[in-house]
Parts: sequence; structure tokens; C-alpha cells
Amino acid sequence: MASTTFILLLPILLLLNPQAQAQAPAPAPSGQLNLTAILEKGSQYTTLLKLLKDTQQLSQIQNQFKTNSQGFTVFAPTDNAFQNLPSGALNGLSDDQKVQLILYHSAPKYYSLSDLLTVSNPVRTQSPWGLNFTGGQGNQVNVSTGVVEVQINNALRQQFPLAVYQVDKVLWPKAFSADANSPSPAPAPKKKGSNKGTATPTSAAADDAPSPSAESKNDSNGVAGMKNNVGFGMVLGFLLLCMRVLS
Repeated sequence: MASTTFILLLPILLLLNPQAQAQAPAPAPSGQLNLTAILEKGSQYTTLLKLLKDTQQLSQIQNQFKTNSQGFTVFAPTDNAFQNLPSGALNGLSDDQKVQLILYHSAPKYYSLSDLLTVSNPVRTQSPWGLNFTGGQGNQVNVSTGVVEVQINNALRQQFPLAVYQVDKVLWPKAFSADANSPSPAPAPKKKGSNKGTATPTSAAADDAPSPSAESKNDSNGVAGMKNNVGFGMVLGFLLLCMRVLS
């Protein structure tokens, strides 16, 4: 009887003893995603980080990590990619165009590399324009804007909800006036002015110099005049001689 009572009271004793209670581990705090830390770890995204901060898009993207349930994808051009742009291309953009350029490098959805191989083009970005993705040899993925095409070489992060991929060219929108593939063409040479109405030295000299036909005409007129004078003199002399004989 006593043993039966002890068995019945044992669970109550265990509940009353705090040391006997199993301590459930507290949930580990989930680490916050930090795009700046990811890019700084890559050590070749100084220009991109500066552009993100100047356009105030870094904080906007960070906030979307928390609110967008579909995840986020960022295409990160390297410093060399910006340096290979035509001279003055980036500085020639307005503040609004710089914002659109950053938004063009981000998609409001998480895409793994395998997703990009089978995705329907064009893929929507944060900007008004989409991106086109095609597959190459093996698992190679190429991204195209219509004026720039580049291979995605490296995944800085590929884990939901954030994917960050390195690209070796700036994804230059086709809507922008400058072309990232080649510098602006050299201006066409100016057309030479028309020489119409302008006398050349040769033609002016030719106009001023008397023509051979005019000279010969003048010579013949002089000879004829001399002959007429001689004939008139002979007639006048003959008449004077006859008058003297008759007188």
C-alpha cells in the first residue's frame, strides 16, 4: 500500500523539484542579413558599395530582406566592371538614372543558379526593365540586357532568402543613351565648304589676262588703220601735184 502511494506521488514530487525539470534550450537568434558585409568580404565591390550608399538604395534593399517573402537576388558588378565602362558613362548619369541602374541589378525574388537556367525571360527587376538569362556549357548562366551580355561567374551568397552573384560587366540598360560595349562613335568629318562663287587665283588670272583672239584682233585692226592712212596720203599728194601743173 505504501509503495503504491509513493508511485502515485512521484510525478508530483518531480514537478515540484525545479532541478528535475528539463530545461528547454532557448531558440538561437536568427542572424540578420547584411549586404554590406557580403560585398566587403568579396573585397572588389568598392564602387558598387559607394553607389548603393550615394543613391540611398542600400537601406532600401536591406529593408526588403525583412518584408519580401519571396526573397531577393542581387547582381554585383566588380570594380573592374565599372572601370571598363566608357569614359564618363557613369558620371554622365543623372541621380535618377543612377538609382535605376542600381535597381536594374536587383530582382525582388530569390533565384538560385539552377532557377536562372530555366526561368522565363525577361526576369522582372526592381527597375522598369527586365533581364534575360540563357544557359551555356554545363551549368553556365549568362545574363543579357540587350546591349551587354556577361557570364555569372561566382555566387557570393546562394541561400534563401538572399542570392548575390558576381558579374564582370555592369548591366547597362538598353534604355540609357550610352552603350557600355563600345565608346560613342567619333563625329563624322565636316563637309568642306562649297567653292561656288569664289574665284581661284588661276581663274582670276585667266579672267584678267587678255585672250589670244582679242590680241590678234587688235593687231589686225591696227594694220588696217595704217594701210588706210597711207592710201589717203598718196591720193592727197597726187591731187596737190595736179593743181600745181594746171596753175
